[in-house]
Amino acid sequence: MIVEFIDGSLFKEMILQGAHSLEKNKELVNSLNVFPVPDGDTGTNMSLTMKAAVKEVNSCDSNSIEEVAKALANGSLMGARGNSGVILSQIFRGFAKGVKGKSKINTEEFAFAFTKGAETAYKAVMKPVEGTILTVARESAEHSLLIAKEEKDTIAFLQKVIKQAEITLKKTPDMLQVLKEAGVVDSGGKGLIYIYIGFLGALSGESFVKENEEIELATVTHTHEMVEDLEFSYCTEFLISASNINTDKLRDEIEELGDSLLVVGNENIVKVHIHTNNPGIALEKAIKLGHISDIKIDNMMLQQREQTKAELKKRATNKKYGIITVSMGQGLTRIFEDFAVDVIIEGGQTMNPSTEDFIKAIDTMDTDTIVILPNNSNIIMAANQAKIISSKNIIVIPTKSVPQGISALIAFNIDADARINEEAMLEALKNIKTAQVTYAVRDTTFNDIVIAKGDIIGMGNGDIKAAGKDLVEVSKKLLSELVSEEDEIITVYYGQDVAENDANKFAQELEKIFPNCDIELYDGGQPLYYYLFSIE
Repeated sequence: MIVEFIDGSLFKEMILQGAHSLEKNKELVNSLNVFPVPDGDTGTNMSLTMKAAVKEVNSCDSNSIEEVAKALANGSLMGARGNSGVILSQIFRGFAKGVKGKSKINTEEFAFAFTKGAETAYKAVMKPVEGTILTVARESAEHSLLIAKEEKDTIAFLQKVIKQAEITLKKTPDMLQVLKEAGVVDSGGKGLIYIYIGFLGALSGESFVKENEEIELATVTHTHEMVEDLEFSYCTEFLISASNINTDKLRDEIEELGDSLLVVGNENIVKVHIHTNNPGIALEKAIKLGHISDIKIDNMMLQQREQTKAELKKRATNKKYGIITVSMGQGLTRIFEDFAVDVIIEGGQTMNPSTEDFIKAIDTMDTDTIVILPNNSNIIMAANQAKIISSKNIIVIPTKSVPQGISALIAFNIDADARINEEAMLEALKNIKTAQVTYAVRDTTFNDIVIAKGDIIGMGNGDIKAAGKDLVEVSKKLLSELVSEEDEIITVYYGQDVAENDANKFAQELEKIFPNCDIELYDGGQPLYYYLFSIE
């Protein structure tokens, strides 16, 4: 079978198959995270971005490839999550430019669109880094121009493009030292190849979609403003205690019940978090595996209505500024509420908000200036993309952690003008060091530190500083690496898996170790991370 042209109808199928191919392999992509931490989310972010694109493409009635590509670009733009999702949306944006005015395309036009996609993505990144998804997109696109001169069959053409993309992907550890140290290839590049493989499947007739299966559309991360957007009403959490718990099987069984699913732990105890309309069903499935405890079910609809009333009242007295922040964990959210933040978007390490989440939050606000605090390095690009799309005056402070976000808020002065506030908040980020303690999800070696799966790991300033079996000892070693004689305050935010008594004992130990520092302890309630630290 030879396919010389791709029209809008065929391209729609390619997009659907690309989304399915990535969805089925997203966990493999997630596992390629440079750090062996439990929040590797490149595959998840790219998959959610593709799902948003599919939703937009499905609503496109045209069979012109120009219109379908435009829908792909718009859907992925609004649904982009994480840096990988934003870059993917820019690749599609450039692709749409490349097929402008076309009802169908041949291999040469396909190759041209590939190159426009890579060019657009490079321009969207302030400091492009080689050895990433950008390199895989660019080198495969450049090679596609040569292939298209000889190959007129789009199937054979795409096969060769994928082959080149895989050759480039294998070289990424040689281009980026952190990949080589971690022993992985670039996760974003791998995700892009899975999308291309899906494209090829649609052309060759190899379907990644089971009969009668429909792709699950992306759900929007809810904020404390958007009551009407809640698809699932109950935030459900519980612990399962048993022997030989298969976490992967459990995740598969309850995944269909809702969203924001988190299943973490080991074979003996597992923590489950899910947003669902059927908490009883989730509990029934869990009780078959063992003893369940620490059950917590919150009606998010009622909670958000009360939050909305309070926030509207606050905003009525402040028309000069509006503040949007991203938070993970109920304790951290309460802290942001104490700072009178206007909109708090739930998200963070494992649930990166989309560009659309930020746009919806922005659209609810009637203020002169809106300040966005992403609080995660993987969310900054989506926030900046929302800034570009919106016509409102928006300042994105590139906070890479919750402690940085809190520090920026402390520096914020509601009576100062926007320029002074931006400068003060940016300056505040320079005066704070942040660190985190979590656990390893795979064996690896980093900076000569040998790490085994399940080890406690401490990270600070972008590096793994300590690893071991004991949470307290690793945490103390991490802080000893970061705290200097000039530092005066160590703030500790303990996560949902740390008991209050244990956190208090730990804080008391820190007072003895660092007698010249004030130790402040807060219940952060964050998932996955036992402790977050700020040092200033």
